[in-house]
Amino acid sequence: MPGPSGTGAVTRSTLRQQIAEALRDEVLAGRLQPGQEFTVKEIAEQYGVSATPVREALVDLSAQGLLDADQHRGFRVHEYSADDFRGMVRARSLVTDGMFLALADDLRGGPDPDDPRVAAALSGVRRRGEEAQRAAAAGELTVLIGYDLRFWRELAVLFGNPYLSDFLHRLRVQSWVCTVQHLRRLSDLRGALWSGHTALVDALARRDVPGARSLVDAYNRHSLGLIERLAEG
Repeated sequence: MPGPSGTGAVTRSTLRQQIAEALRDEVLAGRLQPGQEFTVKEIAEQYGVSATPVREALVDLSAQGLLDADQHRGFRVHEYSADDFRGMVRARSLVTDGMFLALADDLRGGPDPDDPRVAAALSGVRRRGEEAQRAAAAGELTVLIGYDLRFWRELAVLFGNPYLSDFLHRLRVQSWVCTVQHLRRLSDLRGALWSGHTALVDALARRDVPGARSLVDAYNRHSLGLIERLAEG
């Protein structure tokens, strides 16, 4: 049986993850602004925990590109440019193209929509998409981000490659952090946000790879155009 030190390590690891997720959500919600600086001590006092799991959480977020570390001044929220966003979109496209190729060629790892388990999973992903679409229509950015991240993560899991799923999730978190920094400037987001989630699921369920690619391409053009306009002021 593991001793007390093992239990402590698990507890610290869990706390580290919880703090990292809480800070990530603060950035996504716009409560931590681009360029905003803070120290390990400040975050530890805010959450009422020791410095060690906070430092580890901040290092994790720095490795994910969400924070910048400064040896003498602590950490600050990373500021993304429109060029950064274009790079993220290109990287996302490479990943989704690989997913669609697996489905089109029926390669090992490509989900079979006729499999009852896959069909049930697709149904769950579609429900996430429906919630994301409702949030997009209402201009509720924070709600949309939560459902959108779950939508894409669960969709990627269907392709049976956890590395692909984790990589796409990381890209999408970075994309949203970058996007939020620009979208928060708009007072009304109703009708400005992409809402093609269920159409994408339906296309994949039909094995309509050209249709799915077309939807994602349209999504990328829409997102890039919006961010570039906002970045230009």
